[in-house]
Amino acid sequence: MNADSATIPQSDQARSSPTCNVAHHLPRMASIVPNAPALIMTKGYDREKAPLYDRFSYAQLDAFTNRYANALVRGGIQRGMRTLLMVKPGLDFIGLTFALFKIGAVPVLIDPGMGIERLLQCVKHTAPEAMIGIAKAQFLRLIKRRPFATVKHFITVSDGFCPVGKSLRKLARHVSDNFAAAETRSDEIAAILFTSGSTGPAKGVVYEHGMFDAQVRLIQQRFDIEAGEVDMPSFPLFSLFSVGMGMSCVIPDMDPAKPAAADPAKIVQCIENNGVTSAFGSPALWNVVSRYCKQEDITLRSIKRILISGAPVQPALLERLLGVLSDEADVFTPYGATESLPVAAIGGREVLLSCAEKTRQGGGICVGKPFDRIDVRIIHITDNPIATMTQDLEQPDGEIGEIIVAGPVVTKLYDGLERATAGAKIADGDRVWHRIGDVGYRDETGRIWFCGR
Repeated sequence: MNADSATIPQSDQARSSPTCNVAHHLPRMASIVPNAPALIMTKGYDREKAPLYDRFSYAQLDAFTNRYANALVRGGIQRGMRTLLMVKPGLDFIGLTFALFKIGAVPVLIDPGMGIERLLQCVKHTAPEAMIGIAKAQFLRLIKRRPFATVKHFITVSDGFCPVGKSLRKLARHVSDNFAAAETRSDEIAAILFTSGSTGPAKGVVYEHGMFDAQVRLIQQRFDIEAGEVDMPSFPLFSLFSVGMGMSCVIPDMDPAKPAAADPAKIVQCIENNGVTSAFGSPALWNVVSRYCKQEDITLRSIKRILISGAPVQPALLERLLGVLSDEADVFTPYGATESLPVAAIGGREVLLSCAEKTRQGGGICVGKPFDRIDVRIIHITDNPIATMTQDLEQPDGEIGEIIVAGPVVTKLYDGLERATAGAKIADGDRVWHRIGDVGYRDETGRIWFCGR
């Protein structure tokens, strides 16, 4: 069987299964297409500055994450244990995240770009029991002990000597390549992901295994992604989705925290050398890349689709980026938030054809129609908590109001923040609505328009 025939099943039975672990996608692909490339990473450059790549097949990546899972268990990490993960993007991040999911532990991911003091506040609030970090992070723990007071198990990721914590490399020696992933429930906590804090205090968002699984399936279905494609995500966590969808994941040579500082020549080289068909990045990244391609008269012919998210996307960027792609390709702008992703999406060609002029006239930015199984409503604007959903809250089409969303990817609560949860969530029988914090409206075709925070 080849990679193209290995599309992940989309059955309702799989969606509603009481057991669900997003890590199961990796061994599934390893059993179907063991030799297909799962991960491609730049390991350096030759004398002519041509990139050199490390390639890992699905079988190799699955075995690698199994060794890490066994090593972490040896280091004291167990199912359900909150584990602060502070490693750099790359192979260790991917391997450790998959390993934690396989164990059924709960990775805690905090953006270091928010600053040391705010990061430490997040650590203290989350109260992790274990910590996996590079030497720099472990030394921070020694200097600032109080936020890490709950941590009982320390594992250090370092290629050199580091006297702090147990060494991951030593724990991973002589361990088995086999590991049976935990049969976690779909509603079991999978991870705690912190918001950036750009619009208020950073909050820990509680993700369940079923939510991650739904994200993989909805994205794959909406954008017609096929197993065997080649993906280039610039956000580390999205590399897990690439593997989950059966794609080869190419990690670009860039700092994901500084997309505007990326070298566009290296990004283009990565796309062309690996035949990238799908790519994800922020507007800041694609502004840099599209300008470079225009300047150098480069067409990114292998690309089928580019996904842009993280900030509003202006029509000028869409026009410039579409100008360096083939006529069959498109640029999509998925809309959502850390607490609910994805919500809606629209293609760049549709934006330029039927939405851009309205945007220029101040009509907002069209973010498209909701994904399958995602329900979007527009309600009256209020700063007050809303305990339960009622029909009289809703605004008619065309009227600006607050955007709320419900569906299988919508998180139910913030970690240990009852007031924030009450302010952002609305109960509605057996489901929960999330108040995104944006205002907008629905047009006569069912598309959602974003008008601001």
